[in-house]
Amino acid sequence: MSSHVLILGCGRSGTSIFGELFDHLPAYTYYSEPPFDALTRLSFSTPVAIKVPEESDAYPSSPGLSFPLDTMLSLLPKPRKLYWQVRHPLDAIASLRVGIADNWGHHPRPPDWESWLDRSVVEQCAHHWSYINSVGYNQVKDLVEVCRFEDMLASPRDFAARICAEVVADHATRVSSVAAWSERVQDTNNEQFVEAKTSRHYSRPDHAHRVGRWRENLRSDEIREVLSIVSGAAQTFGYQLPGEADFRPRA
Repeated sequence: MSSHVLILGCGRSGTSIFGELFDHLPAYTYYSEPPFDALTRLSFSTPVAIKVPEESDAYPSSPGLSFPLDTMLSLLPKPRKLYWQVRHPLDAIASLRVGIADNWGHHPRPPDWESWLDRSVVEQCAHHWSYINSVGYNQVKDLVEVCRFEDMLASPRDFAARICAEVVADHATRVSSVAAWSERVQDTNNEQFVEAKTSRHYSRPDHAHRVGRWRENLRSDEIREVLSIVSGAAQTFGYQLPGEADFRPRA
């Protein structure tokens, strides 16, 4: 049997387009941000892929996550595979701005989010990214495989083939199903690029590239504001942060 899949990570880090890979796999039923209480009613008799469940009042969340981890693990049968999707903090900050500016619309909110409302939007975004990728990640770090947004965009077909090889039982299905998804995943806007459905209302047509978009979207003073906020979690995932010489626009 193919493995059940749970995709976690901070918003605007590629979780949506990663999740939609499973829309292309006939064996799977894909759930994008389902209310957690709805998952308690699933039978899991056939393979499911779940992207970042929504919080449910009846199920208090584990810190940094949108659901209670122990309950999730008791619900999601084996075989199962958990992924943590992560993106360079400065690119994520540039992309989080729309949702965070709208009453901190990305979840789960840090418990102290209201105390950050007098800070700049980029600082709020940085705090959100850092909270999810430190407190949230630490809850599941021994359970997940880390996937980087940049690797997915660099070679989407290889990324899809690797994921499918890990979770899909039927080899013929793996080979035949990745092409359509892979063609959607582009670093630049072109006729092939198709954004994930749940991401479209957060998009801004203000950058030519998705990887390294911070060079187009963030001012030097904004970058300086956020470096200390994200540095710890950035180091965890091996992301290099810019120095003074890097504060220049992309050619």
